[in-house]
Parts: sequence; structure tokens; C-alpha cells
Amino acid sequence: MNLISKKVFLFILIYFLLILRIHAIDTRADSAIILDVNSNTILFEKNADLKQGPASMSKLMLTYMVFERLQNRTLTIDQEYLVSKKAWKFGGSKMFVNIGEMVTVENLLKGIIVQSGNDACIVLAEGLSGSEENMVDEMNEKAVELGLLNSNFQNVTGWPHENHYMSLKDIANLSKLIINNFPEYYYLFSINEFTYNGIQQFNRNKLISSDGYDGLKTGRTSQSGFGIAASANRGNRRVISVINGLNSEKERINETKKLVNWSFREFINYNLYKAEESIQFAKVWLGKEPFVPLVSNEDLNVTIKKKNIDKFKIKLVYETPILSPIKKGDKLAELHVIEGDDIKIKDIYAGKDIDKVGRFYRSFSIINYLLFGVSSKDK
Repeated sequence: MNLISKKVFLFILIYFLLILRIHAIDTRADSAIILDVNSNTILFEKNADLKQGPASMSKLMLTYMVFERLQNRTLTIDQEYLVSKKAWKFGGSKMFVNIGEMVTVENLLKGIIVQSGNDACIVLAEGLSGSEENMVDEMNEKAVELGLLNSNFQNVTGWPHENHYMSLKDIANLSKLIINNFPEYYYLFSINEFTYNGIQQFNRNKLISSDGYDGLKTGRTSQSGFGIAASANRGNRRVISVINGLNSEKERINETKKLVNWSFREFINYNLYKAEESIQFAKVWLGKEPFVPLVSNEDLNVTIKKKNIDKFKIKLVYETPILSPIKKGDKLAELHVIEGDDIKIKDIYAGKDIDKVGRFYRSFSIINYLLFGVSSKDK
């Protein structure tokens, strides 16, 4: 290889290394995950399935339980609960409730979300379920129901215990469920400060109210280090970042900003179809109607790397014609979302019922098809 060739080769190598450096991302956190909420796409993960001590981030599970009761009207925001001795004397971060006083659910939620009050968690658990132990059982049942299969709870506070754990993927998915399922209560996560019993405390999430950040929960123990589940909404995109295992509050803030900014900078969302919107009309064989609408049962949004825009395409795959009878909701097709070598598959369903034609017309259509290669509906 002559000198010119070596220089050209070196230039090309440096160029590609720079490209990789521009688009690659890493974090000092022991574990991390970035989730695009709109498309439910994981943009980055590092040890995201690892079962680990979530510290106060596990308070999100108790918060979910309370929001669910508020939404189904088995609980009201102004309901009051008694502060027990156990709640009053519990250590760690506190709302500073007084033994024997009655506290509203609204204030207890603020105490948990803004002040990370362990005492507030105990009051709510005892008020809602009779005891912390009963609430823990309910939380574990709900975790299974929600598909949080790498989570197990031993308490409602996040207090360290070898059998109290969550994966960061579970925390991200739980955060997404809170945001999507309870928009009427999500505003509580963006409250900057809360004063109770004359004691003012500021939200431990220092990202709140900057660059679209509006939640969710910090966590820190000597065993798990500093962590945070954060969400940012910019324009029409929302991203959830969960990290854990850092050495300081400053580090968890800086790492979150780095990962979230990268997510908004390097990726773009496409809103393909609304739920129940007709994607295409497929031919029906021996049906009372000649075509059936093909629809998704949810909004179809995709997230792709900006650098792969020219490699992005979608393809609808199904057998045609589709034999009747057809019931609304029958899976009839697949939508292949193609980004370079990566293919994601979304199930597509029948948008309406299509009944089978009568016996006489069915026989006529079959004969017609055998003789002329077309059904009478195609004429």
C-alpha cells in the first residue's frame, strides 16, 4: 500500500469512527433505559432487565394503586386517613405527619411525589388496605397483572430489602402506564414544592419545569446509588429515561439530560395510522360485501433514527382474497415496519363483520370462479 493509499484509508477510518462517535451513546449509570412513549420503542438500554433495588422509585407502584382507586371512584381525593405510630416514627425521607392526625389523600400523594415521604406511604397503605403488608400483597398482584415480571415488593417505601426489587424496564413501563392511564393526576409529578405542617420541601427531581421535564421520581440508597425515573415532553414526543447506580445527584441529572437530549436529537417519530383507521381494503371471497377494511386496534406510531429516513418503509402482508365469514377483530394481516435490516411487525385486524353469502349464491360464485377465474363480485 503506497503512502497516498494509506492516507486515504486512514481518513476513511477516522471518518467512520467519528460517525460512530456522533451517533453512539453510553452512560456512567450501572443500568439505564430510554423509552419513546408515543411508539413504545426502546431507544437505548443497559442492564435494563436486571433485578435491582429501586429505592424510592418503587413508590411509583403505590402511586399507581392510589390513582387507580381515584379513577374508578372507590376513593376520593379529599378522603382522610389516620396517622399511626408506625407511620409517624418511620425513618428516611419524611412528609412530617403527626401521630393521630387525619391527612387527606391529596396531601399524602403530594407528600409521596414531591417529598418522597415514607411516612405518607405508610399512612396511605394502612388507610387503603388495613396494613402495609396487605398493600404489598396487592402491589405484587398488580405488578403481575401489568406485566411487570421483574418486580417484587416487600414494602411500600422502597426501603432496602434483598427481595424488594424492580428492573429499570419495569419502572419505565410503569411510568408509561401512569402517564397514559391517569392524565388527570399526572400533574402532581410536576409540583415544585410542597409545605406541610409548616415545613417546606422541594421536589427532589431537579429537572422539573425545565426542557419539558414533568416527572417522575428520584431514588437513592447506599446500596443502589442515585437513580431517577424522568419524563420529558417536547412537541408531540414524550420520552421516559430511567437510570440507576450513580454516585451523586449531579451525576444522575447530567446523565439523564445527556440521554434524553440524544433521544430527541437522533430520532424522529412518524404517526402512521390512528386506531380503527382503514389502512387498506382487502378482497373478500364469498362474502356479502366484496371488501373488508384492515385496521389497527391502536394508534400506530413508529420511531426511527433520523439517519435511516431513506431506509424506512412499510409493507402490508396478507393473503388475498380473505374467506368469509369475518368477525371484527379477527387478525387478518401484518404491517411490516422496515428500517434498514430491522423489521418490526404489527398485527392488523378486520374492521367490521362480513357475513358469508347464501348457499345458492355461494355455489354460483364457485362455478363462476372455476369457469372464468373470477368471482361474480369481481365483475
